[in-house]
Amino acid sequence: MKKWIAYFAMIIFLFLSSSVSAIAQKGVSGGVKGNVVLTNDTSLDEALEENDVPLNDAAQSVGNDSDGGLHQSLKKKFIEGNAGFMSLVALALILGLAFCIERIIYLSLSEIDAKSFMSKLEDKIIQRDIEGAKDLSRNTRGPVASICYQGLLRIDSSIEEIERSITSYGNVQSANLEKGCSWITLFIAIAPSLGFLGTVIGMVMTFDQIQLAGDISPTIVASGMKVALITTIFGIIVALVLQVFYNYILSKIEHLTAQMEESAIALLDSIVKYKLTK
Repeated sequence: MKKWIAYFAMIIFLFLSSSVSAIAQKGVSGGVKGNVVLTNDTSLDEALEENDVPLNDAAQSVGNDSDGGLHQSLKKKFIEGNAGFMSLVALALILGLAFCIERIIYLSLSEIDAKSFMSKLEDKIIQRDIEGAKDLSRNTRGPVASICYQGLLRIDSSIEEIERSITSYGNVQSANLEKGCSWITLFIAIAPSLGFLGTVIGMVMTFDQIQLAGDISPTIVASGMKVALITTIFGIIVALVLQVFYNYILSKIEHLTAQMEESAIALLDSIVKYKLTK
């Protein structure tokens, strides 16, 4: 199962990497095309007359191109940003999403209908079919079934020992549920930090350009500040996206932990009844 999860995460990584490369190539080709249009000596009116294109239709076409939506705007801004720091921010997004997807798949596979499972398990314990209860727990996936199986293995021991065993194994299962979450929080913190670092370095580069030009030109300042701030914008966006996934993962972990605690209490009650009627 872990191999399949790793393969899936790798596919997502390659897909997002190819998307970033395609966006960059599109931006380069778009920039070249724009330069060719700007260097053409033919005026806009002459071009429209030669091609028999009405001015209103041309304006409408330009308007449609500009209304590409949020996705097109993000791609354009990504291309305009500093290539080095934008690549690092994109890498943080890809790796963070890979860990999020792996955790979501793992937690989703760990979820079961705990009430139905415990009802079947309690019936087998009441019927004194301990081996059947063990088989049911062994053949059911998830941490709830695992802690029940550990408790049934020590059913002949005292209640205190069974409770300690369930508690200890429950802590192990809780740690497994939270595995990899520290990496997600790391990428949530790294993404805006990389954006701020790119902003600072971009401003330093802007001052270098001003020094070389020997004049404080509004064009130089505006272009440099624009590129510098784009890295911060995308760093914050990446952090927000990963934070949403992280909160969803935490909610699933809390749900599974609550199921484990409720199932452990129900199992201990069933074992006490089993021992009293023994």
